Amino acid sequence: MARSDALPRLPHVDLLRGLLVVFVILLHANLRLPFGPPELAQALGPRLQGLLFKSGYYAVIAFFVVSGYLITSASLRRWGTLSRVPPGVFYRLRAARILPSLVLLLAVLSVLHLAGSAWFALDTTKVSLPRALLAALGLHLNWLEAQVGYLPGPWGVLWSLSVEEAFYLGFPWLCLLARGERRFALLMLVPIALGPLARSVWSDNELWQDHAYLSGMDGIAFGCLAALLAHRVPRVPSAIVRRLLLAAGALLVAGVFCFRRELFQLGLTRFGLQVTLLELGLALLLVAAHWQPWRWCAGAAAAPLRWFGRHSYEVYLSHMFVVIPGAWLFLQAGLSATWIPLGYLALLAASGLLGQVVARGFSEPCNRWLRQA
Repeated sequence: MARSDALPRLPHVDLLRGLLVVFVILLHANLRLPFGPPELAQALGPRLQGLLFKSGYYAVIAFFVVSGYLITSASLRRWGTLSRVPPGVFYRLRAARILPSLVLLLAVLSVLHLAGSAWFALDTTKVSLPRALLAALGLHLNWLEAQVGYLPGPWGVLWSLSVEEAFYLGFPWLCLLARGERRFALLMLVPIALGPLARSVWSDNELWQDHAYLSGMDGIAFGCLAALLAHRVPRVPSAIVRRLLLAAGALLVAGVFCFRRELFQLGLTRFGLQVTLLELGLALLLVAAHWQPWRWCAGAAAAPLRWFGRHSYEVYLSHMFVVIPGAWLFLQAGLSATWIPLGYLALLAASGLLGQVVARGFSEPCNRWLRQA
């Protein structure tokens, strides 16, 4: 049954989200599986190897841009203008989408902690279960991790949710207080300007530099501006302008993902500007795709990535339940290094299937019920 307030899906956004969540899974799998065999690593080369297996953080940053784009685009399509966004309805829609999977995850993690799971239990010398639950539900788990260090895998992924949902708490009020989309756009320039400072000079805590609220909110702000630009330009630009926009966005995104060493040598990484370039590049890609839809994204070849993208939230929250025991089983089996690429593919497939099970069997029914209640 389709929801009455559901908006049409965007194939290019589903594809982007699917690709990003795949990067996150590969990063976490790579931390537990060696990448061999050596000849395969040599064949891929350092840039492709880094792109596939070391891009998890950049993928989460890119998720912020996509999320800002989607929430602003959906608000414009649903209510016509940002000044009409009703806070109560906005919060109900966000809660219906976010809370079911989050509550399920926290319930499972609590049971595993109390059962003394070696993989998922919290280190009580650093943080108690009630404190971790409060941080997860109170949207400050990113701050908690910066104080006590990394939490076990399924807990740790919630740092990004703290940043994203903290932004959305203020989103409808910013829309109303701005009293116009131009003023709202000007307000979005504030986190964009402060983001590099939060990632570099405001703290010497490396974990907080990466996971602070302002370190990720500039990506959401870029996404909001991209949606405003895409929807409010009165006439679609010429083909040349669209192609230039697409090329510029692709070059920025590919450059940040693939040329980490060069960006570091240029000094951009020191001031967190490589993240700003990534956010800008993805925002340009989203605008270009809105003005000139990527028809190939809706084709059969892109279907697997769209499948991951449709359930990216559930896959993101649950994939560590596959990656951690799956990697342990692989290593315990004593298989040769030639099986490692197949191991990565198996972890990807199992993570996607678990995400779909959670979505179809729990979060989507809860979402429909909460929206209709």
